[in-house]
Amino acid sequence: MTTIQIGIIGGTRGMGRWFARFFEKAGYIVHISGRNRGMALDEMTRTCQVVVVSVPIGVTHTVIKKIGPFMHADSLLMDLTSLKQEPVKAMLETSASEVIGCHPLFGPHVDIIAGQRVVLCPARTGKWFSWLKDILEKNDAVVVETTPEIHDRMMAIVQGLNHFNTIMMGLALSESGVSFSELCRFATPAFLAKIEIIQKVFCQNPGLYSEIITMNPDVHQHIEAYEKTVEELKNLICQGNAADIKDMIEEHATFFK
Repeated sequence: MTTIQIGIIGGTRGMGRWFARFFEKAGYIVHISGRNRGMALDEMTRTCQVVVVSVPIGVTHTVIKKIGPFMHADSLLMDLTSLKQEPVKAMLETSASEVIGCHPLFGPHVDIIAGQRVVLCPARTGKWFSWLKDILEKNDAVVVETTPEIHDRMMAIVQGLNHFNTIMMGLALSESGVSFSELCRFATPAFLAKIEIIQKVFCQNPGLYSEIITMNPDVHQHIEAYEKTVEELKNLICQGNAADIKDMIEEHATFFK
């Protein structure tokens, strides 16, 4: 099936560019469409059997609505965004093609896909799901098949709560009154590892992380629980109550075993 032509909207940057290279290495003809260059969207839907939407979360729905009506029934429309319910719903409603929601659980800094997890949410499928899954697994990716609803609930924790915590720590460090260079002079390996994560969020693509924590409604309940836990822990710290903090940690330790 190497005669298949693949179009990637947003293929000039980030994960779109990463998958453009991935599919090219697999022997496929890849066309890209960026904001100011590449193949026009109408031409892409005529030329390509597979169209991949890889644009910021906030404009994903708009792009899908624009191209969906022009997708053929025997083609595949898929997305690479960090949320799945809304994009998959939009692809189903606006197109007659097969539809797969895809979320690579890694970033464009990764060299190869081997050992990396890729979530697939098959929504309307025939031949294309096995085609995509086979390509990923032949390259030793770990495919996680699920529904858009389950995906978004899990991402509310894995990404939403996680990034919220990172942003909170980054803001607290920035307002600590201690310079970044001075912090690094005293840093332990564990602290440096956290700093690297904070730098990624604050310095590489803050817009992406802002969208992840605000556009998934499932995040709200976890932030409320986080806030409640912070208040409880803060009170124990202010009381100097190390014994109860130890008990709290030990009580929840079984979750991580």
